[in-house]
Amino acid sequence: MDDDDCWLFPERFEIHLKNKDLHRDMTNVIPFIAMRYPPTHKHTTRRRILEAAGQAFREHGVAETGVDEVMRLAGLTHGGFYAHFRDKSELIAEACAVAFEAAVPNIDRIAALPTRAARARLLIDSYLAPRHRDNRGSGCVIVAVGADAARLRGPVRAGYARAFARHLDRLGEALRLSRDPEKNRDRVTHLMSSLVGALLFARAIDDPARSDAILRSMRRMLRAEFCPETDLASHRFTATAVCSHDFMRAF
Repeated sequence: MDDDDCWLFPERFEIHLKNKDLHRDMTNVIPFIAMRYPPTHKHTTRRRILEAAGQAFREHGVAETGVDEVMRLAGLTHGGFYAHFRDKSELIAEACAVAFEAAVPNIDRIAALPTRAARARLLIDSYLAPRHRDNRGSGCVIVAVGADAARLRGPVRAGYARAFARHLDRLGEALRLSRDPEKNRDRVTHLMSSLVGALLFARAIDDPARSDAILRSMRRMLRAEFCPETDLASHRFTATAVCSHDFMRAF
């Protein structure tokens, strides 16, 4: 209808004007709706989901944590999950990779210490601290997910294995327990296996006194093996001072 026809059909002209106003309003609104998220929105949202999953997996275990719980922790709805991940298995592998990356600053702090004994002492004392035992949600992802990782399949399992192997390599580069690369790798694997097993035992026991005793005895034995007193003597203050830092974010 042209505006020139308004004198013939005044009631239709009123509708015509309303439609023109609506079209003009929608022309202004539609671009706003299309551009309401910044370009980094999807990446940021994905990161929120991964961090929420890492916390939930540590706290409750992989089997006991559903997608609904992860999305709730991330402040999102269940339906948005599949815009980012194919399934829960993919989420597990990627959340673990993010958790391993979160440990890098702590590994760098170990690497900065001047002797093998001081570096090993920092890892042993922080890993087997009561605070690490009691704060599962921000602790070591290997303890929380290790058993479930063996049940992953295909590319997801391969992705987790690569992230885990890289994590051990970083620890080896930081600890430097031997000048021989193969021997260093073996000693780091032995140390980490001992730490993970001790923490699992300490968390499994519901008697606080016995749990504390496991942590104390394992700290003592691993110090004797990896931290000779002669090597620690000149750096005792440095190692003690660094141990006071918060090492909750995963080894």
